[in-house]
Amino acid sequence: MKIAMIGYGKMGHTIEEIALAKGHEMPLKINHENLADFNAENLKGIDVAIEFTTPSAAFDNLKVLFENKIPTVCGTTAWLDHKSEADKICKENDTAFLYASNFSVGVNLFFELNKQLATLMNNYPAYNASMEEIHHTAKLDAPSGTAVTLAEGLLEKLKAKDAWINEPTKDAHTLSIISKREDPAPGTHSVSYDSAIDSIEIKHTAHSRTGFASGAVLAAEFLAGKKGIFTMRDVLF
Repeated sequence: MKIAMIGYGKMGHTIEEIALAKGHEMPLKINHENLADFNAENLKGIDVAIEFTTPSAAFDNLKVLFENKIPTVCGTTAWLDHKSEADKICKENDTAFLYASNFSVGVNLFFELNKQLATLMNNYPAYNASMEEIHHTAKLDAPSGTAVTLAEGLLEKLKAKDAWINEPTKDAHTLSIISKREDPAPGTHSVSYDSAIDSIEIKHTAHSRTGFASGAVLAAEFLAGKKGIFTMRDVLF
């Protein structure tokens, strides 16, 4: 499988290492130094693209990839106000798109556990839900895309909360997400339920970028040759 890596930074290098080890090729790697190479000619023969750039660049990159009918995996976060438009362009060009805020298998299992716990906690209103996420200081967005996905999953299932905010709050109907930026910290996410007598907490801690990168390659393997809009649930479950 021939993979185009759009965003060849630290994550891109880790993805490349894993992809090559699995027997794939990466003939096109784009970063800020060779943006002119991101064109239709160089995309010929590419089976799938993996996009990890910045919120300001992601949507424009996706348009180029879809217009060239390249199935694309995207892990850039904080651009989702354009997600519905990206889905539309993908469908118009009869190609495939898979976005995830986190590709780690462990995190996606954590997403499911979060929803199940939230459902159970509807019967126990004495517990107040809150969240915390910790990342390295180079992390551009806060809260993280993973934290937003967790929050959305919790709000979907827990009737006591109807919105989230990225700061402490005393509003019983609002989910507080506390973001911390510390080095080194590949990513820790925790969901807590606290009452006057005890606390319940579920937590996922990443030890490196490897889990995220491995999941992105797994998603690319899944997406190649397909058409339509997909998520990591389609890959894993």
